[in-house]
Amino acid sequence: MRFNQNKMLRRRFLKATLVGAGMSLLPKFLFSTAKQELPNLILLGDSVSLGYTKYVKEKLEGKVNFFRPLNAKGGYVNCEGTTNAVQHIDEWLTLAPKWDVIHFNFGLHDLKHVDPVTGKNSKKPEDPQQADLKTYKRNLTEIVKKLKATNAKLIFATTTSYPDYPGGPLRRADQPAKYNAVALKIMRKFDVEINDLNALTLPRLAELQPPSNVHFTPEGSEVLGQQVVEKILSAL
Repeated sequence: MRFNQNKMLRRRFLKATLVGAGMSLLPKFLFSTAKQELPNLILLGDSVSLGYTKYVKEKLEGKVNFFRPLNAKGGYVNCEGTTNAVQHIDEWLTLAPKWDVIHFNFGLHDLKHVDPVTGKNSKKPEDPQQADLKTYKRNLTEIVKKLKATNAKLIFATTTSYPDYPGGPLRRADQPAKYNAVALKIMRKFDVEINDLNALTLPRLAELQPPSNVHFTPEGSEVLGQQVVEKILSAL
């Protein structure tokens, strides 16, 4: 009983300390719990990647030290689009002193429409996309350059498709192909491995996605996760 109470108190202390310090101690704490003999993997991406994060982490248990940015409550961060990523990429890369594999994706947030004044999601076609193709190219290039500087093996996952006018902010069905075309040119230029999740899921959207949604069912996320795991293991 005393052992369990001590363990519980220790967890409470760590949580309070990390949150109270604004998570400034989190990178050092996380890396201190990693196994030094295992390669370090970080998974960066939007809410679609959040869907397969748990599966990937479980399947790679004992094979890698798994990392994904965490929020102040200890939950996994939605890295959103390239506009957000260029502001935080340096911070995310400090979670470990070195990286062996970085699996990342950006695009689904970039192509959505937002209110130009508030920056909030919009359903209006006259409102701009969060990052138009020119901005997306500039942002993604900056991100890839910083990832390349780590000397890690890089794997970029293409943006997955969805039905036209899905729920949430305005997204048109023809946009993933346009954003992926820009991304693929960048990845070829920097010799980045491609994980074509769009090609994997496009013929099976009715099976793997809920109706009128950009996300995937648990079964769909597992299908995505399986290919993510395969690509990571191949890189290792």
